[in-house]
Amino acid sequence: MMITVAESKKIVAEFGKEFGSSEKDSGCTAVQVALITTRINNLAPHFAANKHDYSGNRGLLKLIGQRKRLLSYLAKTDDKKYQALIKKLGLRK
Repeated sequence: MMITVAESKKIVAEFGKEFGSSEKDSGCTAVQVALITTRINNLAPHFAANKHDYSGNRGLLKLIGQRKRLLSYLAKTDDKKYQALIKKLGLRK
């Protein structure tokens, strides 16, 4: 369910290089959104199998809200990065 340290470092390197200042820029908004999106995608199979896990569902909704706030901030500050990020992550249709 959780992403491993190796997966996290891979995501930080990939998105940090493209959207941040360096490969180790884990604080960049785009990198944070990518990490949260990966966590959300990893939780989806759990909730398909466990429909009554209400406390886990609350945690998922908190993650979705955090991602929404970060995306809103990114859209206000740098629209080009925002458009590229949602296209790369496949968040909007």
